Amino acid sequence: MGGALLEGLVARGLDPRRVRVQDPGPPAEVAAMLARHGIVAEPAIERLPEPPGVIIVAVKPQMMDAVFPHAARLAGPGTLTVSIAAGRTLKSFETHLPANAAVVRAMPNTPAAIGRGITVCAANAHVNPGQRTLCDALMAAVGEVAWVDREAEMDAVTAVSGSGPAYVFLLAEALEKAAVAAGLEPALARRLARATVSGSGELLAQSDLDASALRQNVTSPGGTTAAALAVLMADGGLEELLRKAVVAGEGRSRELAK
Repeated sequence: MGGALLEGLVARGLDPRRVRVQDPGPPAEVAAMLARHGIVAEPAIERLPEPPGVIIVAVKPQMMDAVFPHAARLAGPGTLTVSIAAGRTLKSFETHLPANAAVVRAMPNTPAAIGRGITVCAANAHVNPGQRTLCDALMAAVGEVAWVDREAEMDAVTAVSGSGPAYVFLLAEALEKAAVAAGLEPALARRLARATVSGSGELLAQSDLDASALRQNVTSPGGTTAAALAVLMADGGLEELLRKAVVAGEGRSRELAK
């Protein structure tokens, strides 16, 4: 995710010479991207000519306690720290940073890799309007940006938009398997499932209609779609399963924050 964000920022005009990356072992695709832009991933950044304007923390939450205290030493009183580590609270960052440090907790999602993500942000009390605008500009490099006033809402955000792409991919996977079970060749089943999910998503993105209206537009009374939806919308069907899934994800996000 950090690599996708950096790629988007450079594409929007960020000078790679203004970037320092701390990563002792970046994945191959990230290393290749850094090399294209002339950026060297450093195992540890010991010092900088001056405190950075922004520190973006893009590591897995379980690695945070091992790597963040070192990076935090580079922060100055005017540094904005932006975290995209799932489940880690604003307070967990504040304990490592100078007093009154500005911190934003952000939750992007994987469509950021193609510039179609959505990131939700929560700020601590020390983030000023200019820093909020800066964070908006940074995260807009990979898609839409939204804000919540209460950090507690980030657990639900994580379960909905953070994890949500996996639910959509599961839908495509299940639709492909159902198509094969209905007698279609696997290659055609895969093509139909992927095109249907991606095309429907694009239609939803471009339409002013609610999702329910788009669904109704496909559904003729007594037709094939109505018969299928009767199964999906029955008690215990898709709506209830998704509600349970979001509750489970929200609960896990709270556990990770402890």
